Amino acid sequence: MQIIKYEFQPHGDDRGQLVALEEMKEVPFDIKRVYYMYDTTEGVTRGRHAHKALEQILICVHGSCKILLDNGEEKVVVPLDKPNEGLYVSNVMWREMFDFSEDAVLMVLASELYDEEDYIRDYDEFLKYVGK
Repeated sequence: MQIIKYEFQPHGDDRGQLVALEEMKEVPFDIKRVYYMYDTTEGVTRGRHAHKALEQILICVHGSCKILLDNGEEKVVVPLDKPNEGLYVSNVMWREMFDFSEDAVLMVLASELYDEEDYIRDYDEFLKYVGK
């Protein structure tokens, strides 16, 4: 499984840091939706689904968390702990977000608007969908 992490260029000085993201430049798709998770309860796993079409970039803008990626053949855990680093998650990829630090804020850039029909929420259905 190929893991794609983007390192975004910070622009900073004595006032602090700024990261600018533009669709089809730093992000490899048109951004249709942005959301973020915070105050995640200790021990909770988020996600636990795949998408048929949607692509995402996950950025832990504060704190840290881990992402489990599963393509139906192999599983990889990717730590996210840098606010200028983004993890690309392709469509048809099972994802689980877990081990959130108390101060974690996980921002998600999505290629599509919310569409419940795009979700695969059952792992066995996911395996059938990818032909495993």
